[in-house]
Amino acid sequence: MKVVVLGAGAWGTALAAHLGERHDTVLWARDPALVATLARERRNDAYLPGTVLPDSIHFESDLPSAVRHACDDDALVVVATPVAGLRESCVAMREQACVPANLIWLCKGFERETHLLPHQVVDAELGAHPHAGALSGPSFAREVAAHLPVALTIASVSAQCRKRTVEAFHAGAMRIYTGDDVIGVEVGGAVKNVLAIATGIADGLALGLNARAALVTRGLAEMTRLGVALGGHADTFTGLTGVGDLILTATGDLSRNRTVGLELAKGRSLADILGSLGHVAEGVRCAQAVAALAREHCVEMPITEAVCAVLFDGVSPGAAVDALLRRDARSENIGVA
Repeated sequence: MKVVVLGAGAWGTALAAHLGERHDTVLWARDPALVATLARERRNDAYLPGTVLPDSIHFESDLPSAVRHACDDDALVVVATPVAGLRESCVAMREQACVPANLIWLCKGFERETHLLPHQVVDAELGAHPHAGALSGPSFAREVAAHLPVALTIASVSAQCRKRTVEAFHAGAMRIYTGDDVIGVEVGGAVKNVLAIATGIADGLALGLNARAALVTRGLAEMTRLGVALGGHADTFTGLTGVGDLILTATGDLSRNRTVGLELAKGRSLADILGSLGHVAEGVRCAQAVAALAREHCVEMPITEAVCAVLFDGVSPGAAVDALLRRDARSENIGVA
């Protein structure tokens, strides 16, 4: 089948490499110089060093041209940009009158200015696309590129979209599960990044494994409460895109969001950390949106509020932890703050 991947960062490149082994695959990147390098060297050392890309992959730097490759009824477009680039991709499709038959996105987070989830951004620009969905789950690009086992979930209300996504991706070491809770999957993918910053702070302060376990567990409660308030299903958060992605991002050494927390605990400034990171840390981008939505829906999220205090209000990591420990005792029930 024809598959177009929009975005040649680490994740887009890793998935294009996986897809290119079986399908007619196009990988789009904004930078013409990067595209020229990809075509010449079949490598993307800027984002995913060491991965050799299959000869079957074609490269594009012109977005409308890339999208036109996927105008067939059986084609699939995979938006692999950060949340900040999702709207631009949708606008390009609409303006070229080439909205793909099947559209999925990989980005995890809320749009910073609007606090919209990815599916809401897509709906705003393309209308209610009948065959669209979110592909998410616990996954580091480097491991996927190395052909190590990974399990992801495609969430869509469209049986056709779920079927085409499985046909595209379910092969080799990659397993694809299906579901229809787009909101729950997207909320899990967004909130886990904020919680990973919190866990990185705790580990950076050497608070111990007990503290890490407590943060992950109570963070899952926060994630679930917000997800349900926004229209997600509670059981989604016990699956791959909830607790699974949270565990990986909060504890894995390849996690950029965890790295932010570790470095904050060392006393480094946020600007300095982000300047040296080299990649997007979505937890920083969407933390304020998560906190704002929680307040709007009367959902208490103390860990998220503590992360925002450290990131944006000048509160020290140690002081934020102390504030959490001083909270009153309460029921552990996941539906209780």
